Order: sequence, then C-alpha cells, then structure tokens
Amino acid sequence: MNTFGQRFRVSTFGESHGEAIGCIIDGVPAGLKIDKVFISQEVDRRKGGKNRYSTPRKESDEVEILSGVFGGISTGAPIGMIVKNNNTKSADYENIKSIFRPGHADWTYYHKYGVRDYRGGGRSSARESVLRVASGAIAKMLLKEVGIICEGGIYSIGTIVSEEVDFEYSKQSEIFSLDKNKEEAQKTLIDKARMAHNSIGGVALIKARGLDEKIPIGLGEPLYHKLDGAIASAMMGLNGVKAVEIGDGLRSAEVFGSENNDCIDSSGFLSNHSGGILGGLSNGSDIFVKVYFKPTPSIFLAQKTLDTNGNEVVCELRGRHDPCIAVRGSVVCESLLALVLADMLLLNLGSKIEHLHTIYK
Repeated sequence: MNTFGQRFRVSTFGESHGEAIGCIIDGVPAGLKIDKVFISQEVDRRKGGKNRYSTPRKESDEVEILSGVFGGISTGAPIGMIVKNNNTKSADYENIKSIFRPGHADWTYYHKYGVRDYRGGGRSSARESVLRVASGAIAKMLLKEVGIICEGGIYSIGTIVSEEVDFEYSKQSEIFSLDKNKEEAQKTLIDKARMAHNSIGGVALIKARGLDEKIPIGLGEPLYHKLDGAIASAMMGLNGVKAVEIGDGLRSAEVFGSENNDCIDSSGFLSNHSGGILGGLSNGSDIFVKVYFKPTPSIFLAQKTLDTNGNEVVCELRGRHDPCIAVRGSVVCESLLALVLADMLLLNLGSKIEHLHTIYK
C-alpha cells in the first residue's frame, strides 16, 4: 500500500535512485494558507550531508508544488508535489546487484515481487521519507489552525539516554538531542560507530501539544482506528522502526494500577502516564510517543549473505549511509504524528450532530 490516511490522504511514488519522488495529498480543506518556505524548512531539517552525523549524500530536496494551490492558498483539489533526485550514484551498488544485504528489505522485496532494484534500496529506501516530511508540513499548517503543535528530538543514542527533555534545545542541536548535557556523549557514540564502519540505534521522542496547553479532546475513531493504534501504525511503517511506545509504554506493564492511572481534579489531569490518549481518544493532555530505530543496516563491514542464485557470498558495501538513522528519522516521526492528527481532526468533524448544524445552519 502506498497511501496513508483516510480523510487527509497521502500517496507517494518514486525510488531512491529514480528520476524523482513525489506525492499526492488529498483532503486538504480549501482556503488553507500554504507556506512554501515552511515546507522547505521542514524538508531541510531532514536533509543529509550537513554534518558527519548523517549520510554524505547531498540532495537539494527542492519541493515543487504541481497542483492544488493557487495564490498561496489550497483550492480543495489534490496537492501534487515532486522532488527531483539530483545526486544519485547507482554505480556504488553495482557490486551488490545480485546480493542480499543483511538487515535490508532486499530479501523480502525480491521474494515478494521477483524484481531486484539494487539502486540504494529502490522503493524500500528511506529516501521516500522526504515526502512524509513535505506532506507533514502541510499537516502542521492545518493543525496550527486549531492550535496543535508537533515537535520532537533524540531521546537516546545507544545507551546514552536523556535525563532532561528540552524540545526547544533540540532545534539547535546537530543531532536534535533533547538533553544538552547528554548531546556530546551521544555524538561521540555516533562517531565511534562511524569510524568503526558500523552504525548505532536510537530513540526519538515526539510530542504534540496545544497552544492553549490542551489538545482537542476526542481525536481518534474507536474501535478500529484508535488514535494510539494509528500513531503506532504510522511510526512502524517508517523504515528502520522496530518499536513504538505511547506515554509510559512498556513501564505500564511493570506497575500497579494506582501508579499508572492519571487522576483528575478541577485543574485537569494530575499526571500523564497515558501519553495523552485514553480509549483510543485524545484526552486533552500532551501526546508523547517514543519511536525506537534499529542501527542502520548499511555498514561497511564484511558480512555473510546469499546472492539471488542461492550461493553463499560476502557482502561488502560501498556508498553513502547514515551512521544513525534515528537522527534524521526523528524529523520524519514528527511529521508522521502531524499527519495522523490532521487526519483525525478531519474525521472528528462528523462525530456530533451539532457539528452538522454548525456547518449547514
């Protein structure tokens, strides 16, 4: 499936080393101000080649809007966007064109489709995530209309875990670190992995908050399209993600109900173990999501594998790869949360009869 969302729908196309990648966004209400500069800024945050903590591959990542926008305003028609691939080096992959790279989707894609697109992973490449960020920028514009802000950063790299969380600080960090006191240790660990021709995993922490301190209550569609279920599905659909936690996540399985419940008084919830979601619906508190990334599978160490003829061979990669995909992945996760919430915002419009009265009075 190449389409995401029900009312705010995003369909993507393109491969890592193809001519271009692109998307169609359907369901954007007419009259939304489309800020092209903001879209470019968001995509630039995800861009590689800016420092030694990401892939050396430098792409301009210029987003061209083809349709659905007139005079800087959405028309209600599908918004088409395209990003050209200008810095492909397919020759770097010639030596592995018949080899399955350990840890990659080469094995599963080949057995499912019978086609081996070895150029940087083809459709399974994280290159496609540029489009999730570009479309997520438009989702953020829609959310801002009702006062919802999405932000994120790096919670941990390997075993170096943040003790303090500062989303404002992450915006100035080269690796989007949430803890200024742990950033250097996290950078050092990434460097250590890179210099050893290896890679390291990490965890992104993503937050959604309301400008008036509250998220609109009731976002989500029980029973089979719950907000937490949709968030987990979106995050797990991103390359390299192996686990997702909402709120306290795994810790919830280790404590008593008296410790896990979020009590309420006239001022609101007294804690937020639920991560802002109860019964699959937003409860007004900030939404917190942790996303766990595996180490980048593209490493420059010799590894045993098979070729397409079933022969045992050694895989020795060339090319340009991130030493830690969690870093740029954190930006994509922020966009994915925005996409889910934008979709839920539109789905929620029909939840009460008074909503219809307001529109059709």
